[in-house]
Formats: sequence, C-alpha cells, structure tokens
Amino acid sequence: MTTVIPPLNITLDAVDVAAERIKDRVRRTPCLRTRFIRNPIHRNLMLKMESLQVTGSFKARGANNAVLSLNDDALDRGIITASGGNHGTAVAYAGHASKVKTVVYLPKRADAAKIKTLESWGAEVVLIGDFWDDANVAALKRAEQDGLTYIHPFADQTVITGQATLAREMLKQEPQIDVFVVGIGGGGLISGVASAAKAIKPEVRIIGVEPTGAPTLKTSIETGVVTTLERIETDAITLAPRQSAAVNVDIISRLVDEIVLVDDNAMRSASQWLFDEMGVAAELSGAAAVAALQTGALRVHQDQQVAAIVCGRGSDGIV
Repeated sequence: MTTVIPPLNITLDAVDVAAERIKDRVRRTPCLRTRFIRNPIHRNLMLKMESLQVTGSFKARGANNAVLSLNDDALDRGIITASGGNHGTAVAYAGHASKVKTVVYLPKRADAAKIKTLESWGAEVVLIGDFWDDANVAALKRAEQDGLTYIHPFADQTVITGQATLAREMLKQEPQIDVFVVGIGGGGLISGVASAAKAIKPEVRIIGVEPTGAPTLKTSIETGVVTTLERIETDAITLAPRQSAAVNVDIISRLVDEIVLVDDNAMRSASQWLFDEMGVAAELSGAAAVAALQTGALRVHQDQQVAAIVCGRGSDGIV
C-alpha cells in the first residue's frame, strides 16, 4: 500500500519569523574555512560549526522554535519527546528556558554523556527500547496518558522551520556556497536546510549523507514510500531511525539532489580529522558530512564552494 505524502512548504517568511523568535536562545555559529592544515579535503571547504551550538547540536534551533510556538495551555501541560540524544537535549534546554515540565524518552543505547546533560537541564529521562522508534512509541503513549504536549524530532513543521534558520544563516555568512553537505537522521535538518537554501539560491546543490547501516531516507526515496528498515547497523545512533516520516520524504525527494552513504569507519576517520586539523570534537553523526567528502563518496569540483555541516559535538570517533 502506497503512503500518501502530504506536501509541506517551508516559506522564507516563516524562516525569517523563526530566526527572530529564537535569536535570544541560540548562537550564530561560525562557518570556518579549512585553511592552514596538513591534510586538506577540498580546496574550498567550509565547516558550519553547529557542534558549538547551545546543547552541542543544531537541534536547539528547531526545539526552541517549536516550544516558543506553543500556546500557554500546551506549555502548562508539559512537553515530551523521543530522541537519539541531541533533539532530547535541545527540548530539555528549551523546556528549562520556558520553565515547563519536560520528559525525554531515549533508546537504551543512548550516550551516557547525553543522558547526564539532559538531566542537568532538569528533564525526566526514560530509557526504553533499542532504537529511537521504540522510544518514540513509548513517548507517544505517555503523552496521551498524561496529556503532555508531544514534539516530534523531525516531522514537526515548527521544528523543520527552526532547522531551516541554519541555511539562512550560512548563506548570510557566505553567499557563494555552491554545495551544502548535510548528515541525515530522520530528515528534519536536511528538510529545513534544503527548503531555505533552495528558496534563497535555487541553483545550490543539497547533498545528504546517511550511514551505510541506516539508509532510511535513501531507501524511502528510491522506493517512493516511507520505508521501515529491518535492521540498524551503525554506532551513529543519532542518524539511525528505522523509519522517517512522510513530510520529510516529500521535501527531500523534491529538494535534495543526492543522498550518499558512508560507513562507521569513515565517520570515525572524519571525526579524527576534525579533531586533529580543526580542534573540533564531533560525534560520528556530526562528522558524516565531512566523511562523504573525505572518502570520495561525494565529489565536488575544486572551484566550487562546498559547506559541510558539523551538526553535533562528541568524542565517540576520537582516539
């Protein structure tokens, strides 16, 4: 049975509103040129350092836009989400800033440091299941049971619009960007980036990167339906839902030019490169975009300006 994919158009006006809404809760992170290094990857490579964002990832953008868009009744009931780690941390931060009860469900494989950070922001943390999908089912059940306001990590319009502020910010920092390289988990980041970037600069190329052990969106795009993977075989768990969502598949199929795959070893090598050459501590997921360029899974002409988003901090790829 074919899944009907409802269209979702993220307008630049909405992105501008989101940028203004969240400006006092997020950082304008640097877009660094990779100069003065021993082992260059591309002559015109820039790195968007969302690993320096509040809570350590781009997720602070979408989470705060979502929470700040809620009415008083929804906030008073408390908020809940399911996450691989980064979205949950961002929702915990947004909940703390808005002084509302926050509950975050995580898979049991979640990084211990992320759990500690979540708790430091005052969130109730529940560990359940092996993957995000398992935690999400439990979170939805808890939301219905306790009347909590659920915030989806990648299929919520306000979350996607918040992530879109990243591309808007990058093109203000460097209008000459020709290619965006973006790691894909559930698809919220690349949905937002592609929506804003293509609206501002239609000729720009958007390339997504997934783990070979979790090709969730690549499989869905190739089959034309929202596909549920039978297995997840990657340590980059923040890039590893078994299933995305219809709105993300639709946006990505329309606006993303290509999706390439990288294995865990490639992400580890890219993470180590970021640490050695740039002094950046990026988790496996955060290094996925760099890995695509470093391995040659993605080839960009040396005359083009390519920007890779380092989407999350961590040390799981550093020796």
